[in-house]
Amino acid sequence: MVVEHVSGRNAGQVMLYALSTCVWCKKTRQLLDDLGVEYNYEYVDLLQGEEREGAIETVKRWNPRCTFPTLVINNECVVGFDEGKIRELLK
Repeated sequence: MVVEHVSGRNAGQVMLYALSTCVWCKKTRQLLDDLGVEYNYEYVDLLQGEEREGAIETVKRWNPRCTFPTLVINNECVVGFDEGKIRELLK
C-alpha cells in the first residue's frame, strides 16, 4: 500500500481513502490540514493490481458503497465531506 503520512497534532488514528481527482477528497484533506491533525491518506485511484484491490476491499469494509472520500477516525467512519462530523470526531 502507498500510504502517505501528514504530521500534526495526535488525534488518534486518522486514515483517509481518497481519489486524486476528487474535489470532495481534496476538501477533506484541506480540512484535516487546517485542523492541524496527524493523518494518513491513500489515493486509491493511483494504485494498481493487488494493492488497488486490497485498498478497495478495506474501503468496502468501512463503506459498503465504496464511495470517496472515506475517512476513518478512531474506528468511526465518515463518508463524504461532512465537516461538522469530522470536526466533532477530531475535538
